[in-house]
Amino acid sequence: MPELPEVETVRRGLTPAMEGAVIARAQVNRPDLRWPFPERMADRLTGAKVLQLRRRSKYILADLSTEETLLIHLGMSGRMLVSGDPLGQFVHDHPAAEKHDHVVFDMENGARVTFNDPRRFGAMDLLDTATAEQHPLLVQIGPEPLGNLFTEAHLVERLKPRNTPIKSALLDQKIVAGLGNIYVCEALFRAGIHPARRTRNIASARIATLVPIIREVLRDAIEAGGSSLKDFRQADGELGYFQHSFDVYGREGEPCRSLDCDATIQRVVQSGRSSFYCPSCQR
Repeated sequence: MPELPEVETVRRGLTPAMEGAVIARAQVNRPDLRWPFPERMADRLTGAKVLQLRRRSKYILADLSTEETLLIHLGMSGRMLVSGDPLGQFVHDHPAAEKHDHVVFDMENGARVTFNDPRRFGAMDLLDTATAEQHPLLVQIGPEPLGNLFTEAHLVERLKPRNTPIKSALLDQKIVAGLGNIYVCEALFRAGIHPARRTRNIASARIATLVPIIREVLRDAIEAGGSSLKDFRQADGELGYFQHSFDVYGREGEPCRSLDCDATIQRVVQSGRSSFYCPSCQR
């Protein structure tokens, strides 16, 4: 499932085609994805101007001139693809419609944005903009890791009293938004912390070092366009490339990339998810 860097990459790719533009025609080709679409979604979107495209955790939010906000979640295989962009940043010709093109936005500027989702685990909803942050999917999400509210003091305060593995704690969206399996593994490697270490047994100073490291990992991934493991594509259809820079994720049995380390990367299952780590570098 896409994590914060992938979702942010898609948001940035959609911005030149959608932000400030009017949805000339919205087409909804099925009644539901993960859950039913809101009533009259196509009618409510047609004619609306996209005032702002933003991201909250793993959700893309499009604030509209109709005082509604379109919430988009990519799910496991959802893709937002842009064609016909007059700014010349995307493929000019609109491709032929595909079987899993479930929602299509034709913009007045000539761009077309297509939401394609073969597995149909994605989702869309329409929220009142004024109360959007109180939506059940958003209200309990913690601070954005690239934002000012994600501080060393916040992370220490939330983690130190707990008695859970540090890997599981960092995946808790109530503590920090948008982190998933891949980037937590990478951040813990850079911090030298074993994924199974209990949070209460980690010194506050070591917990605090995770804040700049998490930001660094996420920024590196965004700069690389995210990680393309199976289905992820950027808005222009291109692959992300950060997976070529993984230090541990998916590298079980391969040599550690740290200098003067002759250990091999190992994998352990935690809460049904694979954690990759170096047994020598991470304690």
